[in-house]
Amino acid sequence: MEIKITKTTQPKSMVSDDKLGFGKYFSDHMFVMDYDSDIGWHDARIVPFAYLSLHPASTVLHYGAEIFEGLKAYRRADGGVQLFRPMENIKRMNTSAERMCLPLIDENDALQILTTFVELEKDWVPHSFGTSLYLRPFMFGNDETLGVHTVHRATFMIIASPSGSYYAEGINPVKIMIEDEDVRAVRGGTGYAKCGGNYAASTRAGEKASRKGYSQVLWLDGVERKYIEEVGAMNVMFKIDGEIITPALTGSILPGITRKSCIEVLKNKGYKVSERLLSIDELTDALENGRLEEAWGCGTAAVVSPIGMLSYKDKEYPVNGGKIGAITQELYDTLTGIQWGKIEDSYGWVYKIDN
Repeated sequence: MEIKITKTTQPKSMVSDDKLGFGKYFSDHMFVMDYDSDIGWHDARIVPFAYLSLHPASTVLHYGAEIFEGLKAYRRADGGVQLFRPMENIKRMNTSAERMCLPLIDENDALQILTTFVELEKDWVPHSFGTSLYLRPFMFGNDETLGVHTVHRATFMIIASPSGSYYAEGINPVKIMIEDEDVRAVRGGTGYAKCGGNYAASTRAGEKASRKGYSQVLWLDGVERKYIEEVGAMNVMFKIDGEIITPALTGSILPGITRKSCIEVLKNKGYKVSERLLSIDELTDALENGRLEEAWGCGTAAVVSPIGMLSYKDKEYPVNGGKIGAITQELYDTLTGIQWGKIEDSYGWVYKIDN
């Protein structure tokens, strides 16, 4: 694929690693590519970062025809830059696109686009451990009509944001409220796709939890309101009686790449891991009888986030004495060690941008 590159004539000043935060600053360039149903994808280009101009009737503004991904570029100790399992993000992006009736992108072309873009922006990858260049590929429909139909025109873009460590004050357990009114997604819907509507639908419950002093919510399924699904915008795992349980991917849960990596690491280390339905009754019974040993969320932004307290129907249950568990810490150390090049990647997950 030919990618035209137009470099900025007004480069931005770099931000020090300790002031980055998340998603507040953006690199000098962005990738853009257009789609028309009669000719396919065309005009692949990297251009200076800028605002967009959209027709007021653009499909994305009225019917939410959009998807996105999230992955990171990491700075190794030797100064090189690498990605973590980028093909998994590319495959999931196409799965999301198919669900939202958006055009798919050839996987090899997508990898070329991603690596070309990161190579150009590699100076924006921060150097401190725990920091990264967060990459946000996204696609949206932009037909200039109010008719509801399969998208005929679309745009694919990538922007990048240098981001600080998710845990500014250490990897501390968080308090989570189990939500039994709002639901995030339903089977047969868009729960397994990474689209904005899923996140917008989760905001109200998240705000309610925040007002009550909790960091996020633990979702129940949208049909029976009985089975555990995700925690906030992450997948979730529990250790009960020595068994590590994560909700099965039934169609309403996002198939997380960190989730997949955690499962592979845990199995490789000899732990019993089950992907199955886990009811709220089974979970609360384990909480009440002290059989829940650890619980954690897992996702790209945080890697793992230990859960120190669960609340259900206004009753609070401490988890592991409110402390991070040994397996949670082991997962965090293993995955971050591979991502930042501190330990050997025996799984073949790292994709080096340069040597």
